[in-house]
Amino acid sequence: MTETRIATPLIAILLAWGLHWLGGFPLLAIATIALAVFGWANRPARNNLPIADLIAGQWLALWALSGGLWFAAVASHIFPYPGWIGALVMYHVLLWLWNERDDYWRHIFAGAAAAIITLFFAALSHGWLK
Repeated sequence: MTETRIATPLIAILLAWGLHWLGGFPLLAIATIALAVFGWANRPARNNLPIADLIAGQWLALWALSGGLWFAAVASHIFPYPGWIGALVMYHVLLWLWNERDDYWRHIFAGAAAAIITLFFAALSHGWLK
């Protein structure tokens, strides 16, 4: 299980970047929702795909970056460094803080909260908030 937890962020970022490159934020959003629904539907059989909710949560954390880039009409192959690092670090910090149990909703809520926090810091760093 440790190997899965170490490899999952790398898998998540590479897949998210690929989805963003192919279809921008809409494709990443659709894929995130589909994976989250799949993870929810397969909760009783978590042993078959234990990382579905982990990846869905991490993709949700990346929505702020992907959505911002898409709405700003930035070329789809660009997925800049501080955004994805910040989102994934915040996601994992929130998971660590909410470590009561390892359930599906913890990953989804951590991803949503990480996206909101990432969006806030992006607004601060780009001067949208004064």
